[in-house]
Amino acid sequence: MARARNWSDGNHMNRTFTIRQLTKEFSVTARTLRFYEDEGLIGPERRGQTRIYSVKDRARIILILRGRRLGFSLAEIREYLDMYDQSDNARQLTHARKKCEERITAFEKQKLDIDIAISELKRSIVEIDQHLADAAADREVPAEDDTAAAAAA
Repeated sequence: MARARNWSDGNHMNRTFTIRQLTKEFSVTARTLRFYEDEGLIGPERRGQTRIYSVKDRARIILILRGRRLGFSLAEIREYLDMYDQSDNARQLTHARKKCEERITAFEKQKLDIDIAISELKRSIVEIDQHLADAAADREVPAEDDTAAAAAA
């Protein structure tokens, strides 16, 4: 059987894929694909116990994985995929653009929060290093009583 990435047969719209081909191609588990199926995000054909994925299923998997990578929830991905099935491309693109802008805003806030946390951690390290240095210096300086006793001996 040809690998999932081989599109050279010229008739790619009728191409089908096994779960194994898609798990290899997208570096996901079969359980992940079955989960997306259970969630109604993809709908492979069944031949007995075997799942047969279409070009459309493969395209939807690409969109699902991209959405997950960008931090979209499954509900948001489902909404996008539902629009993908409709013929109103301008509506789909406008909605996708809006969602992308929302994710950018959320990521920028997260980045700011992360930058603040990193600064606080770095300040903590400086304070810890100072306490360690002070503690080491205290151990190195002999007490006055020890000095006097050593001189008397």
